[in-house]
Amino acid sequence: MIVGLPKEIKDNEYRVGLTPAGVRALKDAGHQILVERDAGGGSGFENSLYERAGATIIETADEVWATAEMIVKVKEPIAPEYPRMREGQLLFTYLHLAPDHELTKQLLDRKVTGIAYETITDRHGQLPLLTPMSEVAGRMAIQVGAHYLEKMSGGRGILLGGVPGVPAARVVIIGGGVVGTNSAKIAVGMGAHVTIIDNNLDRLRELDDIFLSKISTLASSAYMIHDAISQADLIVGAVLVKGAAAPKLITKNMLKDVPNGAVIVDVAVDQGGCIETTHPTTHSNPTYYVEGVLHYCVANMPGAVPRTSTFALTNATLPYALKLANKGFLHAIASDPGLKEGVNTFAGECTYEAVAAAQGIKYTPLDELISAASANLAKAH
Repeated sequence: MIVGLPKEIKDNEYRVGLTPAGVRALKDAGHQILVERDAGGGSGFENSLYERAGATIIETADEVWATAEMIVKVKEPIAPEYPRMREGQLLFTYLHLAPDHELTKQLLDRKVTGIAYETITDRHGQLPLLTPMSEVAGRMAIQVGAHYLEKMSGGRGILLGGVPGVPAARVVIIGGGVVGTNSAKIAVGMGAHVTIIDNNLDRLRELDDIFLSKISTLASSAYMIHDAISQADLIVGAVLVKGAAAPKLITKNMLKDVPNGAVIVDVAVDQGGCIETTHPTTHSNPTYYVEGVLHYCVANMPGAVPRTSTFALTNATLPYALKLANKGFLHAIASDPGLKEGVNTFAGECTYEAVAAAQGIKYTPLDELISAASANLAKAH
């Protein structure tokens, strides 16, 4: 298979879809890899490293997209990339389609096979390709929040861990999954008072055991969320509903009771955000205020630490990229139900129910489309 690795063009996105080691693994499996010039520069991977790994360096993104059968990326395509997508092309990347009507329309109109990292599951029902970036974003959320709590950065002027005789900051984390757990690790380590809110009591028990009662836990309800954030210095949105838009658990009205200069870091922004006042921001212009509360809603947080992120992402994605390249799309998804869960668009149809529900568009089960395609192929022969 011809595999293409274009340079990411989202604002201040320095990650790249594969490390040179990942390219080498695909090359050793007999595939051709086309890497856009300087695609890995932001992560510290020079062109020569990709060449030594067996890749061919291509001068333009247009040529990479026009030639490759499978495109491996980090972030979802943005407007300049839409015309480059081709019918039948495999696009293997984070897609986060639920809140993104235009990208979904483009993928459907262009009949691209969109395989989303964030909806692939493993045999335990976990999200193995979302986990590494959730770990990065969760840990970053606290260091970013600590920075913006500083007065010159627009916050309340509070040191996250406090000092003897002065209380530490109060951190409220909405969601006890991978993002929330990693946020709590860093916040506890920095000495903050940490509260995690989740609707799963079993998960709250696990977190209480993990952190040996160094955190507080609350069962999620509108009342408890409102009460907790009214005393918070830093709020982390860490809610995930697989493949679907995040529920709005903090309303604009609630923010009136949050202290002025408090900070919100909504890691759920990729899925629309779990705070009513969330809208996506960029690394170039990361923050804004609503009701006196500073919002940080950068949609590609791990792009700020691209070297760590690219290694972590390739560790997780490479086995799936190899499976797709070695077996081809149809045989790959037939052999791995978890990979099949990643297929969000195919043959001009939306094949992921949560995305269709979020956008109010038609959902077509992937099996129906594959059966139809197989029947047409059989007729042709």
